[in-house]
Amino acid sequence: MSNDEADEVLLQAYRAGDVRAFERLVARYEKPIWNFIRRFVKDAATAEDLLQDVFLRVVKSADEWRGAAKFSTWLYTIARNLTVDHARRSVHRNAASLDAERNVGDSPTTLHDRIASTDRRADDLASDRETKRRIDEAVAALPADQREVFLMREVMEMPFAEIAAAVGASEPTVKSRMRYALEKLRAALVELGGDPPKAAESSGSG
Repeated sequence: MSNDEADEVLLQAYRAGDVRAFERLVARYEKPIWNFIRRFVKDAATAEDLLQDVFLRVVKSADEWRGAAKFSTWLYTIARNLTVDHARRSVHRNAASLDAERNVGDSPTTLHDRIASTDRRADDLASDRETKRRIDEAVAALPADQREVFLMREVMEMPFAEIAAAVGASEPTVKSRMRYALEKLRAALVELGGDPPKAAESSGSG
């Protein structure tokens, strides 16, 4: 089985008893799903638990998937629903801001690289921990519906059509939420003295 085997083919193979097919699906998607969950719930241990729950749900529901949606959309919908359910259960808890210093297990990719001004060199961005912290805090402060769309687009790199399917909203609504999220992030960074994000590249079609 080749490395570029379609998701749907891998899932069918897993349903037929090929455990290695499922392992390839996990390897393909665990990083983007981890990044989404980690930045949404802000706690690494909780994110790890939810990541495991996502793939356990896939195992339990594998026979129920009938191909009405792409496997990736179905998987992201599971991740989104589990994460949102957790957030709802935790709504009355005091949520600490994202760590200024990333935990060892966190992905090296940062939102700062995507929404900060593009006229700064990449190595300058990587060393600017204070601005990254401010961006993380600004993202955490977004309304949940805008935050999930922003993270699905910028962390998971999902097309707007797939995001719409995952969150159960129309594509124009999803694009509107993305635009509002970028506007709020821009305002938050300007207020804090950071560089405003550029909306054109992230809120376009696709």
